Amino acid sequence: MTNAEIARLFGEIADMLDILGEDRFRVISYARAARQIESLTGDVEALVRAGRLGEVAGIGPALSEKIAEFVATGRIGVHEELRTKFPPGVLDLLAIRGVGPKKVRLLWQDLGITTLEDLEAAARQRRLRRVKGFGEKTEENILRAIELHRQGMTRALLWDAAALVDRFIAHLRSAAPLDRVEPVGSFRRMRETVGDVDILVTTSDPKAVVAAFTSAPGVREVLAEGEVKSSVLVEYVGYVDDRSRMFQVDLQVLKPESWGAGLQYFTGSKDHNILLRAMAERRGMKLNEYGVFRGEARIAGATEEEVYAALGLPWIPPELREDSGEVDAALAGGLPQLLEGRDIRGEFHVHTDATDGTEPIETMVDAARRLGYGYVGISDHSVSATVAFGLTADKALERRDRVRALNRELDGFAVLLGTECDILYGGAMDYPDEVLREFDFAIAAVHSKFTLPEKEQTARIVAAVENPHVNILAHP
Repeated sequence: MTNAEIARLFGEIADMLDILGEDRFRVISYARAARQIESLTGDVEALVRAGRLGEVAGIGPALSEKIAEFVATGRIGVHEELRTKFPPGVLDLLAIRGVGPKKVRLLWQDLGITTLEDLEAAARQRRLRRVKGFGEKTEENILRAIELHRQGMTRALLWDAAALVDRFIAHLRSAAPLDRVEPVGSFRRMRETVGDVDILVTTSDPKAVVAAFTSAPGVREVLAEGEVKSSVLVEYVGYVDDRSRMFQVDLQVLKPESWGAGLQYFTGSKDHNILLRAMAERRGMKLNEYGVFRGEARIAGATEEEVYAALGLPWIPPELREDSGEVDAALAGGLPQLLEGRDIRGEFHVHTDATDGTEPIETMVDAARRLGYGYVGISDHSVSATVAFGLTADKALERRDRVRALNRELDGFAVLLGTECDILYGGAMDYPDEVLREFDFAIAAVHSKFTLPEKEQTARIVAAVENPHVNILAHP
Protein backbone atom coordinates (compact mmCIF):
# COMPACT_ATOMS: atom_id res chain seq x y z
CA MET A 1 0.00 0.00 0.00
CA THR A 2 1.25 3.49 -0.81
CA ASN A 3 0.19 7.04 -0.07
CA ALA A 4 -0.55 7.37 -3.78
CA GLU A 5 -3.22 4.65 -3.59
CA ILE A 6 -5.11 6.38 -0.80
CA ALA A 7 -4.72 9.77 -2.50
CA ARG A 8 -6.10 8.29 -5.74
CA LEU A 9 -9.14 6.84 -3.96
CA PHE A 10 -9.87 10.09 -2.13
CA GLY A 11 -9.50 12.00 -5.40
CA GLU A 12 -11.96 9.65 -7.09
CA ILE A 13 -14.40 10.04 -4.20
CA ALA A 14 -14.20 13.83 -4.59
CA ASP A 15 -14.82 13.55 -8.36
CA MET A 16 -17.74 11.16 -7.93
CA LEU A 17 -19.38 13.34 -5.27
CA ASP A 18 -18.92 16.36 -7.53
CA ILE A 19 -20.45 14.59 -10.53
CA LEU A 20 -23.43 13.62 -8.38
CA GLY A 21 -23.85 17.22 -7.23
CA GLU A 22 -23.24 16.40 -3.57
CA ASP A 23 -22.37 18.95 -0.88
CA ARG A 24 -19.54 21.20 -2.09
CA PHE A 25 -17.75 21.22 1.27
CA ARG A 26 -17.64 17.43 1.27
CA VAL A 27 -16.12 17.45 -2.22
CA ILE A 28 -13.49 19.99 -1.20
CA SER A 29 -12.70 18.01 1.95
CA TYR A 30 -11.88 14.81 0.03
CA ALA A 31 -9.97 16.67 -2.71
CA ARG A 32 -7.88 18.53 -0.14
CA ALA A 33 -7.17 15.31 1.77
CA ALA A 34 -6.03 13.65 -1.48
CA ARG A 35 -3.51 16.44 -2.08
CA GLN A 36 -2.29 16.35 1.50
CA ILE A 37 -1.72 12.60 1.47
CA GLU A 38 -0.04 12.68 -1.94
CA SER A 39 2.42 15.31 -0.73
CA LEU A 40 3.28 13.60 2.57
CA THR A 41 6.89 12.57 2.98
CA GLY A 42 6.00 9.96 5.62
CA ASP A 43 4.04 6.74 5.21
CA VAL A 44 0.29 7.06 5.93
CA GLU A 45 0.09 3.49 7.19
CA ALA A 46 2.84 4.19 9.73
CA LEU A 47 0.93 7.26 10.93
CA VAL A 48 -2.23 5.17 11.37
CA ARG A 49 -0.36 2.49 13.32
CA ALA A 50 1.20 5.16 15.54
CA GLY A 51 -2.11 6.96 16.09
CA ARG A 52 -0.66 10.17 14.60
CA LEU A 53 -2.90 10.63 11.56
CA GLY A 54 -4.64 13.56 13.24
CA GLU A 55 -1.37 15.53 12.93
CA VAL A 56 -1.90 15.83 9.17
CA ALA A 57 -3.58 19.13 8.26
CA GLY A 58 -6.99 18.68 6.64
CA ILE A 59 -7.51 15.12 7.91
CA GLY A 60 -10.34 15.15 10.44
CA PRO A 61 -11.92 12.23 12.35
CA ALA A 62 -14.25 11.18 9.50
CA LEU A 63 -11.46 11.00 6.93
CA SER A 64 -9.14 9.36 9.46
CA GLU A 65 -11.69 6.55 9.79
CA LYS A 66 -11.69 6.04 6.01
CA ILE A 67 -7.90 5.86 5.91
CA ALA A 68 -7.81 3.45 8.86
CA GLU A 69 -10.42 1.33 7.06
CA PHE A 70 -8.20 1.12 3.99
CA VAL A 71 -5.12 0.26 6.06
CA ALA A 72 -7.05 -2.55 7.76
CA THR A 73 -9.01 -3.93 4.78
CA GLY A 74 -7.51 -2.57 1.57
CA ARG A 75 -10.82 -0.92 0.65
CA ILE A 76 -12.93 2.13 1.41
CA GLY A 77 -16.63 1.36 1.62
CA VAL A 78 -17.74 4.82 0.54
CA HIS A 79 -15.62 4.57 -2.59
CA GLU A 80 -17.05 1.20 -3.54
CA GLU A 81 -20.61 2.37 -2.84
CA LEU A 82 -20.18 5.45 -5.04
CA ARG A 83 -18.71 3.39 -7.90
CA THR A 84 -21.96 1.40 -8.12
CA LYS A 85 -23.81 4.61 -9.00
CA PHE A 86 -21.91 5.08 -12.27
CA PRO A 87 -22.04 3.13 -15.53
CA PRO A 88 -18.65 1.78 -16.62
CA GLY A 89 -16.68 4.43 -18.50
CA VAL A 90 -18.20 7.58 -17.02
CA LEU A 91 -15.20 8.34 -14.83
CA ASP A 92 -12.89 7.85 -17.83
CA LEU A 93 -14.31 11.06 -19.28
CA LEU A 94 -12.36 12.99 -16.64
CA ALA A 95 -9.13 12.01 -18.41
CA ILE A 96 -10.02 14.40 -21.24
CA ARG A 97 -8.47 17.84 -20.85
CA GLY A 98 -11.13 20.45 -20.16
CA VAL A 99 -13.76 17.93 -19.04
CA GLY A 100 -14.26 18.22 -15.29
CA PRO A 101 -16.84 16.71 -12.94
CA LYS A 102 -19.53 19.31 -13.69
CA LYS A 103 -19.26 18.76 -17.44
CA VAL A 104 -19.30 15.00 -16.94
CA ARG A 105 -22.54 15.37 -14.96
CA LEU A 106 -24.19 17.32 -17.80
CA LEU A 107 -22.90 14.98 -20.50
CA TRP A 108 -24.11 11.91 -18.63
CA GLN A 109 -27.44 13.23 -17.41
CA ASP A 110 -28.48 15.28 -20.45
CA LEU A 111 -27.06 13.21 -23.32
CA GLY A 112 -26.51 9.78 -21.78
CA ILE A 113 -22.77 9.87 -22.60
CA THR A 114 -20.89 7.24 -20.61
CA THR A 115 -17.77 6.46 -22.67
CA LEU A 116 -15.07 8.28 -24.62
CA GLU A 117 -16.53 6.80 -27.79
CA ASP A 118 -19.95 8.29 -26.90
CA LEU A 119 -18.33 11.66 -26.25
CA GLU A 120 -16.43 11.67 -29.53
CA ALA A 121 -19.52 10.67 -31.51
CA ALA A 122 -21.66 13.36 -29.87
CA ALA A 123 -19.04 16.03 -30.58
CA ARG A 124 -18.72 14.99 -34.23
CA GLN A 125 -22.51 14.93 -34.60
CA ARG A 126 -22.69 18.41 -33.03
CA ARG A 127 -24.99 17.20 -30.26
CA LEU A 128 -22.92 18.65 -27.40
CA ARG A 129 -24.10 22.17 -28.21
CA ARG A 130 -27.58 21.13 -27.06
CA VAL A 131 -26.27 21.15 -23.49
CA LYS A 132 -26.27 24.44 -21.62
CA GLY A 133 -22.79 25.94 -21.55
CA PHE A 134 -21.53 23.89 -24.52
CA GLY A 135 -21.02 25.38 -27.97
CA GLU A 136 -19.25 24.86 -31.25
CA LYS A 137 -15.89 25.80 -29.77
CA THR A 138 -16.42 23.34 -26.89
CA GLU A 139 -17.02 20.54 -29.39
CA GLU A 140 -13.85 21.42 -31.28
CA ASN A 141 -11.79 21.55 -28.07
CA ILE A 142 -13.14 18.21 -26.84
CA LEU A 143 -12.39 16.48 -30.14
CA ARG A 144 -8.85 17.84 -30.07
CA ALA A 145 -8.45 16.81 -26.42
CA ILE A 146 -9.60 13.25 -27.22
CA GLU A 147 -7.06 13.09 -30.05
CA LEU A 148 -4.28 14.28 -27.75
CA HIS A 149 -5.36 11.81 -25.07
CA ARG A 150 -4.99 8.97 -27.57
CA GLN A 151 -1.58 10.28 -28.62
CA GLY A 152 -0.45 9.99 -25.01
CA MET A 153 -0.39 13.70 -24.11
CA THR A 154 0.30 13.64 -20.39
CA ARG A 155 1.63 15.92 -17.70
CA ALA A 156 5.26 16.91 -18.19
CA LEU A 157 7.94 16.52 -15.57
CA LEU A 158 8.91 19.86 -14.05
CA TRP A 159 12.40 19.42 -15.54
CA ASP A 160 10.99 19.05 -19.07
CA ALA A 161 8.57 21.94 -18.58
CA ALA A 162 11.46 24.15 -17.40
CA ALA A 163 13.38 23.46 -20.60
CA LEU A 164 10.32 24.41 -22.66
CA VAL A 165 9.70 27.58 -20.65
CA ASP A 166 13.32 28.70 -20.97
CA ARG A 167 13.18 28.14 -24.70
CA PHE A 168 9.93 30.05 -25.15
CA ILE A 169 10.95 33.00 -23.03
CA ALA A 170 14.35 33.28 -24.74
CA HIS A 171 12.60 33.29 -28.13
CA LEU A 172 10.05 35.91 -27.05
CA ARG A 173 12.75 38.19 -25.66
CA SER A 174 14.72 38.01 -28.90
CA ALA A 175 11.75 38.43 -31.24
CA ALA A 176 9.46 41.01 -29.60
CA PRO A 177 9.54 43.91 -27.12
CA LEU A 178 8.81 42.62 -23.61
CA ASP A 179 8.54 44.66 -20.44
CA ARG A 180 7.82 41.73 -18.12
CA VAL A 181 7.51 37.99 -18.62
CA GLU A 182 6.75 35.25 -16.09
CA PRO A 183 5.65 31.60 -16.32
CA VAL A 184 2.76 30.85 -13.96
CA GLY A 185 0.37 28.01 -13.07
CA SER A 186 1.58 24.76 -11.55
CA PHE A 187 5.01 25.46 -13.05
CA ARG A 188 5.48 28.57 -10.90
CA ARG A 189 4.18 26.64 -7.89
CA MET A 190 6.96 24.12 -8.63
CA ARG A 191 4.73 21.07 -8.78
CA GLU A 192 6.56 17.89 -9.72
CA THR A 193 4.51 17.53 -12.89
CA VAL A 194 2.91 20.22 -15.04
CA GLY A 195 -0.26 19.90 -17.14
CA ASP A 196 0.42 22.96 -19.29
CA VAL A 197 2.29 26.24 -18.97
CA ASP A 198 0.88 29.77 -18.94
CA ILE A 199 3.24 32.63 -19.77
CA LEU A 200 2.25 36.16 -18.78
CA VAL A 201 3.74 39.25 -20.40
CA THR A 202 3.40 43.01 -20.49
CA THR A 203 4.45 44.69 -23.69
CA SER A 204 4.12 47.82 -25.80
CA ASP A 205 3.40 45.67 -28.88
CA PRO A 206 0.98 42.76 -28.15
CA LYS A 207 0.67 41.83 -31.85
CA ALA A 208 4.43 41.32 -32.17
CA VAL A 209 4.52 39.17 -29.03
CA VAL A 210 1.60 37.00 -30.18
CA ALA A 211 3.20 36.56 -33.61
CA ALA A 212 6.51 35.57 -32.03
CA PHE A 213 4.75 33.18 -29.66
CA THR A 214 2.77 31.31 -32.32
CA SER A 215 5.84 30.96 -34.55
CA ALA A 216 8.22 29.78 -31.83
CA PRO A 217 10.48 26.78 -32.55
CA GLY A 218 8.77 23.49 -31.77
CA VAL A 219 5.20 24.74 -32.25
CA ARG A 220 3.22 22.04 -34.04
CA GLU A 221 -0.26 23.56 -33.88
CA VAL A 222 -1.80 26.93 -33.04
CA LEU A 223 -4.90 26.23 -30.95
CA ALA A 224 -5.96 29.85 -30.57
CA GLU A 225 -4.58 33.22 -31.66
CA GLY A 226 -6.04 36.46 -30.33
CA GLU A 227 -4.97 39.97 -29.51
CA VAL A 228 -4.11 39.25 -25.87
CA LYS A 229 -4.32 35.45 -25.54
CA SER A 230 -2.96 32.58 -27.63
CA SER A 231 -2.42 28.84 -27.20
CA VAL A 232 -0.11 26.44 -29.01
CA LEU A 233 0.84 22.79 -28.92
CA VAL A 234 4.56 22.14 -28.69
CA GLU A 235 6.43 18.93 -29.32
CA TYR A 236 9.12 18.01 -26.82
CA VAL A 237 11.25 14.98 -26.01
CA GLY A 238 11.11 13.74 -22.42
CA TYR A 239 14.40 13.81 -20.52
CA VAL A 240 13.79 10.52 -18.71
CA ASP A 241 12.35 8.25 -21.41
CA ASP A 242 13.40 10.11 -24.60
CA ARG A 243 9.82 9.93 -25.94
CA SER A 244 8.25 12.63 -28.09
CA ARG A 245 5.14 14.22 -26.58
CA MET A 246 2.84 17.19 -27.09
CA PHE A 247 2.47 19.97 -24.53
CA GLN A 248 0.21 23.01 -24.39
CA VAL A 249 1.64 26.49 -23.79
CA ASP A 250 -0.63 29.51 -23.32
CA LEU A 251 0.24 33.21 -23.62
CA GLN A 252 -1.61 36.00 -21.82
CA VAL A 253 -0.85 39.69 -22.39
CA LEU A 254 -1.63 41.85 -19.36
CA LYS A 255 -1.84 45.57 -18.74
CA PRO A 256 0.82 46.89 -16.33
CA GLU A 257 -1.78 47.95 -13.76
CA SER A 258 -3.07 44.35 -13.63
CA TRP A 259 0.30 42.60 -13.63
CA GLY A 260 0.29 41.60 -9.95
CA ALA A 261 -3.36 40.53 -9.95
CA GLY A 262 -2.85 38.44 -13.10
CA LEU A 263 0.32 36.91 -11.68
CA GLN A 264 -1.56 35.90 -8.53
CA TYR A 265 -4.66 34.65 -10.36
CA PHE A 266 -2.95 32.57 -13.03
CA THR A 267 -0.43 31.10 -10.59
CA GLY A 268 -3.26 29.52 -8.58
CA SER A 269 -3.92 27.07 -7.20
CA LYS A 270 -7.67 27.12 -7.80
CA ASP A 271 -8.38 26.32 -4.15
CA HIS A 272 -5.96 28.99 -2.93
CA ASN A 273 -7.70 31.53 -5.16
CA ILE A 274 -11.11 30.51 -3.83
CA LEU A 275 -9.90 31.28 -0.32
CA LEU A 276 -8.60 34.71 -1.35
CA ARG A 277 -11.80 35.61 -3.19
CA ALA A 278 -13.85 34.69 -0.11
CA MET A 279 -11.59 36.90 2.04
CA ALA A 280 -12.08 39.77 -0.41
CA GLU A 281 -15.86 39.37 -0.35
CA ARG A 282 -15.92 39.44 3.46
CA ARG A 283 -14.07 42.76 3.28
CA GLY A 284 -16.52 44.21 0.78
CA MET A 285 -14.09 43.86 -2.12
CA LYS A 286 -13.85 41.89 -5.36
CA LEU A 287 -10.70 40.04 -6.47
CA ASN A 288 -10.06 38.84 -10.02
CA GLU A 289 -7.26 38.70 -12.58
CA TYR A 290 -7.52 42.44 -13.18
CA GLY A 291 -7.11 43.66 -9.61
CA VAL A 292 -8.72 44.15 -6.22
CA PHE A 293 -11.78 46.38 -6.45
CA ARG A 294 -13.95 48.22 -3.99
CA GLY A 295 -17.00 49.03 -6.03
CA GLU A 296 -15.67 50.23 -9.39
CA ALA A 297 -12.40 51.52 -7.96
CA ARG A 298 -9.27 49.40 -8.36
CA ILE A 299 -7.38 49.55 -5.06
CA ALA A 300 -4.61 47.03 -5.86
CA GLY A 301 -3.30 45.02 -8.78
CA ALA A 302 0.05 46.29 -10.03
CA THR A 303 2.06 43.89 -7.82
CA GLU A 304 1.33 40.64 -6.05
CA GLU A 305 2.48 42.17 -2.78
CA GLU A 306 -0.20 44.86 -2.90
CA VAL A 307 -2.87 42.30 -3.85
CA TYR A 308 -2.09 40.23 -0.75
CA ALA A 309 -1.72 43.38 1.38
CA ALA A 310 -5.22 44.51 0.37
CA LEU A 311 -6.49 41.28 1.93
CA GLY A 312 -4.47 41.80 5.11
CA LEU A 313 -1.90 39.17 4.15
CA PRO A 314 1.85 39.11 3.60
CA TRP A 315 3.03 37.89 0.20
CA ILE A 316 2.73 34.09 0.08
CA PRO A 317 5.39 32.21 -1.92
CA PRO A 318 3.90 30.40 -4.96
CA GLU A 319 5.18 27.02 -3.73
CA LEU A 320 2.82 27.26 -0.74
CA ARG A 321 -0.36 28.22 -2.60
CA GLU A 322 -2.16 24.88 -2.40
CA ASP A 323 -4.85 25.54 0.27
CA SER A 324 -2.80 23.51 2.71
CA GLY A 325 -2.95 25.95 5.61
CA GLU A 326 -0.84 28.71 4.07
CA VAL A 327 -3.47 31.44 4.52
CA ASP A 328 -3.96 30.65 8.22
CA ALA A 329 -0.18 30.57 8.65
CA ALA A 330 0.14 33.93 6.90
CA LEU A 331 -2.53 35.48 9.13
CA ALA A 332 -0.71 34.16 12.19
CA GLY A 333 2.67 35.38 10.95
CA GLY A 334 3.92 31.81 10.69
CA LEU A 335 4.75 31.26 7.03
CA PRO A 336 7.73 28.91 6.69
CA GLN A 337 10.98 30.17 5.24
CA LEU A 338 11.62 28.30 1.99
CA LEU A 339 14.99 26.99 0.94
CA GLU A 340 16.59 28.90 -1.92
CA GLY A 341 19.51 28.24 -4.21
CA ARG A 342 21.86 30.26 -2.02
CA ASP A 343 21.10 27.91 0.89
CA ILE A 344 22.71 24.96 -0.90
CA ARG A 345 26.25 24.66 0.42
CA GLY A 346 27.46 21.71 -1.60
CA GLU A 347 26.62 18.50 -3.46
CA PHE A 348 27.52 14.87 -2.83
CA HIS A 349 26.17 13.13 -5.94
CA VAL A 350 28.82 14.18 -8.46
CA HIS A 351 30.33 12.00 -11.21
CA THR A 352 33.55 12.55 -13.14
CA ASP A 353 35.10 11.28 -16.35
CA ALA A 354 36.32 8.25 -14.39
CA THR A 355 32.83 6.76 -14.94
CA ASP A 356 29.90 8.35 -16.81
CA GLY A 357 30.75 12.02 -16.22
CA THR A 358 32.52 14.19 -18.76
CA GLU A 359 35.00 16.19 -16.69
CA PRO A 360 37.85 15.38 -14.27
CA ILE A 361 37.72 15.97 -10.51
CA GLU A 362 39.53 19.29 -10.77
CA THR A 363 36.96 20.74 -13.20
CA MET A 364 34.09 19.66 -10.97
CA VAL A 365 35.78 21.28 -7.98
CA ASP A 366 36.22 24.54 -9.90
CA ALA A 367 32.53 24.49 -10.92
CA ALA A 368 31.41 23.92 -7.34
CA ARG A 369 33.53 26.83 -6.10
CA ARG A 370 32.07 29.12 -8.78
CA LEU A 371 28.61 28.23 -7.47
CA GLY A 372 29.66 29.46 -4.04
CA TYR A 373 29.67 25.99 -2.48
CA GLY A 374 31.76 25.12 0.53
CA TYR A 375 32.33 21.48 -0.44
CA VAL A 376 31.80 18.90 -3.17
CA GLY A 377 31.54 15.13 -2.86
CA ILE A 378 32.94 13.02 -5.72
CA SER A 379 30.90 9.81 -5.99
CA ASP A 380 31.60 7.78 -9.11
CA HIS A 381 29.88 4.47 -9.80
CA SER A 382 30.87 1.13 -8.29
CA VAL A 383 32.05 -1.85 -10.30
CA SER A 384 28.68 -3.49 -11.08
CA ALA A 385 27.42 -0.39 -12.93
CA THR A 386 29.12 -1.58 -16.09
CA VAL A 387 26.98 0.58 -18.39
CA ALA A 388 28.36 3.61 -16.48
CA PHE A 389 31.97 2.30 -16.49
CA GLY A 390 31.90 1.52 -12.76
CA LEU A 391 35.21 1.44 -10.90
CA THR A 392 36.82 -1.48 -9.14
CA ALA A 393 37.52 -0.90 -5.44
CA ASP A 394 41.23 -0.35 -6.14
CA LYS A 395 40.54 2.18 -8.90
CA ALA A 396 38.04 4.06 -6.73
CA LEU A 397 40.33 4.31 -3.72
CA GLU A 398 43.52 5.12 -5.59
CA ARG A 399 42.15 8.66 -6.06
CA ARG A 400 42.49 9.42 -2.33
CA ASP A 401 45.93 10.98 -2.79
CA ARG A 402 44.58 13.20 -5.58
CA VAL A 403 41.74 14.43 -3.35
CA ARG A 404 44.09 15.02 -0.39
CA ALA A 405 46.37 17.12 -2.60
CA LEU A 406 43.42 19.25 -3.70
CA ASN A 407 42.36 19.80 -0.09
CA ARG A 408 45.87 21.00 0.80
CA GLU A 409 45.71 23.55 -2.03
CA LEU A 410 42.20 24.88 -1.33
CA ASP A 411 41.40 27.33 1.44
CA GLY A 412 37.91 27.19 2.93
CA PHE A 413 36.72 24.47 0.56
CA ALA A 414 36.55 20.69 1.11
CA VAL A 415 36.68 17.89 -1.47
CA LEU A 416 35.23 14.59 -0.23
CA LEU A 417 35.77 11.22 -1.86
CA GLY A 418 32.74 8.95 -1.89
CA THR A 419 31.04 6.34 -4.05
CA GLU A 420 27.67 5.69 -5.62
CA CYS A 421 27.58 2.04 -4.69
CA ASP A 422 25.10 -0.35 -6.27
CA ILE A 423 22.62 -2.19 -4.08
CA LEU A 424 22.83 -5.76 -5.30
CA TYR A 425 19.97 -8.24 -5.42
CA GLY A 426 19.16 -9.16 -1.83
CA GLY A 427 20.42 -5.88 -0.36
CA ALA A 428 24.17 -6.46 -0.21
CA MET A 429 26.42 -3.59 -1.28
CA ASP A 430 28.61 -3.75 -4.39
CA TYR A 431 31.73 -2.97 -2.33
CA PRO A 432 32.45 -4.88 0.90
CA ASP A 433 32.35 -3.05 4.24
CA GLU A 434 36.14 -2.87 4.48
CA VAL A 435 36.17 -0.84 1.25
CA LEU A 436 33.14 1.33 2.08
CA ARG A 437 34.68 2.46 5.35
CA GLU A 438 37.62 3.92 3.43
CA PHE A 439 35.42 6.52 1.70
CA ASP A 440 34.34 9.82 3.25
CA PHE A 441 30.74 8.86 2.46
CA ALA A 442 28.76 6.25 0.53
CA ILE A 443 25.61 6.63 -1.57
CA ALA A 444 23.51 3.47 -2.04
CA ALA A 445 21.67 3.16 -5.36
CA VAL A 446 19.50 0.71 -7.28
CA HIS A 447 20.56 0.38 -10.93
CA SER A 448 19.21 -3.08 -11.75
CA LYS A 449 16.21 -5.39 -11.21
CA PHE A 450 13.73 -2.54 -11.16
CA THR A 451 10.71 -4.83 -11.50
CA LEU A 452 11.10 -6.89 -8.33
CA PRO A 453 7.89 -7.34 -6.29
CA GLU A 454 7.26 -4.41 -3.96
CA LYS A 455 8.05 -6.26 -0.72
CA GLU A 456 11.23 -7.76 -2.15
CA GLN A 457 12.39 -4.42 -3.55
CA THR A 458 11.64 -2.66 -0.28
CA ALA A 459 13.54 -5.27 1.75
CA ARG A 460 16.48 -4.85 -0.62
CA ILE A 461 16.60 -1.08 -0.06
CA VAL A 462 16.03 -1.34 3.70
CA ALA A 463 18.95 -3.78 4.00
CA ALA A 464 21.22 -1.28 2.25
CA VAL A 465 20.06 1.65 4.37
CA GLU A 466 20.75 -0.35 7.53
CA ASN A 467 24.39 -0.82 6.49
CA PRO A 468 26.37 1.39 8.92
CA HIS A 469 28.70 2.54 6.12
CA VAL A 470 25.88 3.89 3.92
CA ASN A 471 25.11 7.59 4.39
CA ILE A 472 22.76 8.49 1.51
CA LEU A 473 20.07 6.72 -0.53
CA ALA A 474 20.14 7.81 -4.19
CA HIS A 475 17.09 8.51 -6.38
CA PRO A 476 14.59 6.49 -4.30
